Amino acid sequence: MEKTLHSFTVKAADGSDVSLDKYKGQVVLVVNVASKCGFTPQYEGLEALYEKFKDQGFIVLGFPCNQFGSQEPGSNADIQQFCSLTYNVKFPVMAKVDVNGDSADPVYKWIKEAAPGLLGTEMIKWNFTKFLVGKDGKVIKRYPPQEEPKNLTADVQSAIK
Repeated sequence: MEKTLHSFTVKAADGSDVSLDKYKGQVVLVVNVASKCGFTPQYEGLEALYEKFKDQGFIVLGFPCNQFGSQEPGSNADIQQFCSLTYNVKFPVMAKVDVNGDSADPVYKWIKEAAPGLLGTEMIKWNFTKFLVGKDGKVIKRYPPQEEPKNLTADVQSAIK
């Protein structure tokens, strides 16, 4: 059977398991996030995108990662507090993961293979790399870190139709 986003279980910030099949039929934006990155203000744009489309079957899933310049040094509790207090984030921010290397979370091993980046490279280059996943759990598109969340609006609208 072909793997999709819905094939995976990830860890919530509190350590509990979250089966991603609960998002079947929804459009999902998967993003590796960090609290101390030049792109961190994108939390605001991600939250705005989530608020705009959440009632139409759209969700953002944040995956904190400390592999890029140690820009996510905090504990899962620290990260949740930062997201809530600094950017009033309402979308789920999961437990901290690795996105590259042997210890990469299985969902990231799959998603990078499903949607390679520039020149076919699978490696995530930096924080705030985004993957738009369709209702069927298959990756529609990969976006580089510098792509502002608001620029994904048309793609999200198209995917939720």
